[in-house]
Amino acid sequence: MYGITEEIFFADFDLEGPYWKEPKPKSYVEFSPHLFVKNWDTPILIIHNDKDFRVPLSQGQEAFTAARLHNVDARFLSFPDENHWMLKPQNAILWQRVFFEWLDKYLK
Repeated sequence: MYGITEEIFFADFDLEGPYWKEPKPKSYVEFSPHLFVKNWDTPILIIHNDKDFRVPLSQGQEAFTAARLHNVDARFLSFPDENHWMLKPQNAILWQRVFFEWLDKYLK
C-alpha cells in the first residue's frame, strides 16, 4: 500500500517509513498482514469504495482473495461511486443492510 496511497503521511507514520528503508521498519517484518494470512479462519466482510485513494481498492481485493483461497467465508462489497466516506444515501442504506446481515449471520 505504501507506494499507491495518496496520503503518504499516514503510511510513513503508521508503517514507520517505506518498505525499502534500512533497517527495514518493524511494521513490515513483524506485523505485515501477509505474514498471518495462513492463520485466517474468521469470516470477513470487506466493504470498499473504488474512489478511495487513501486505501486503494487493490488492498481490499487482496484480502478478499486471500480469505477465499484459504476457504474462509468472505464477502466483498464495492461502491464504484464512493470515496473514503459514504456520501450517497442509497449507498449508505445498502452498506448498513449488508453490514447488519453479516453481523446477524455470524454473531447470533
